[in-house]
Amino acid sequence: MTKIGIIIGSTRPGRNGEAVGRWVHDLAVKRGDADYDLVDLKDQDLPHLDEPLAAASGVYNHPHTKSWSETIAGYDGFVFVTPEYNRGMPGVLKTAIDFLYAEWNDKAAGVVGYGVSGGVRAAEQLQQVLGQLKVATVQAHVELSLHTDFENFTVFKPLTHQEDQVNAMLDQVLSWSRALSAVRV
Repeated sequence: MTKIGIIIGSTRPGRNGEAVGRWVHDLAVKRGDADYDLVDLKDQDLPHLDEPLAAASGVYNHPHTKSWSETIAGYDGFVFVTPEYNRGMPGVLKTAIDFLYAEWNDKAAGVVGYGVSGGVRAAEQLQQVLGQLKVATVQAHVELSLHTDFENFTVFKPLTHQEDQVNAMLDQVLSWSRALSAVRV
């Protein structure tokens, strides 16, 4: 069965990402069309880039990098849940992506962004980075506004149409993940 990792891309205390990630995961699991796992960067032991060789070499010296490599290599596609901080994605998400190279290649990804402007600039930045890693980002995406999808900017209460947006994105992530499996053989 196709395996999709839903990556929570923030580790900030009091973050909204955990609630958003769990919501996406719950919606995905109800579909029954793939195996969906929640991957929380808060649970990873990733310092700022500390490998002596570039990720493209595929040579990893540290246990945390080897563990992260095994985690990511096991997925056919991803959903990235990212806040927008200062018009971009969080540094911790960029670092987690930069630790690896081949493990990301020829897979599909969708983006769920959240922030004052729905996380659109973080999503755009993330899509550029993923493109360099040969990740096919899908057209459908989810934009969650702190003004309308959160109460007092902190309590996650998505508008009802957002569920349709998540399902549209997951449809595309699944179809692209399955199509790209032939390339990864």
